[in-house]
Amino acid sequence: MYTLVGSPATRAFRVMWCLEELGENYEMVSASPRSEEIKKHNPAGKVPALLVDDEVILDSVAIIQFLADRHEKLTFKPGTIERARQDSWTHFALDELDSVLWTAARHSFVLPEEMRIEAIKPVAQFEFEKAVQTLETRLGDNQFVMGDTFTIADIVITHCINWAEWGYKWPVSSQTVSDYLTRTRTRPAFQKVMEMRKAASS
Repeated sequence: MYTLVGSPATRAFRVMWCLEELGENYEMVSASPRSEEIKKHNPAGKVPALLVDDEVILDSVAIIQFLADRHEKLTFKPGTIERARQDSWTHFALDELDSVLWTAARHSFVLPEEMRIEAIKPVAQFEFEKAVQTLETRLGDNQFVMGDTFTIADIVITHCINWAEWGYKWPVSSQTVSDYLTRTRTRPAFQKVMEMRKAASS
């Protein structure tokens, strides 16, 4: 049994999706960013946190990679060429997608108002669109980013694009990428977490 601290409206969604894909039991402790509950585990006030074996693991990507490695699913083995390619995709998601989304977030509601720069948001969207074009080229005819195998890289990429489309209304113009998102979003584990997210927000 794992304990996940966070909420499905945050990057904790990635961990919930991973746990559902793995079929592992977990308890959810509701906590929003910068809340006293999450600060018990992460002084930075960022979610999520995973409690396991009297230890705390922080950062959504570190958590899902740990879970995938531990249960030997949703990942390729460390030290293999396939794992290096998978890691490349994960870093692509963080460097080219997540980073620009977080920049837009900081200048929308995170930073003090006097430090926000409205003109940064169109730049962030431009960078996002470039990343989607790169994703289209690299994806090619693959079902998932690692071919026929669904991995944690797909979880991170899909979550980032969800954030862009649903949070910022940034459209995805690529049909290749849209078809890919249909495949990832129709997975039963994703659908289950979406229902949990809707229930939590109602």
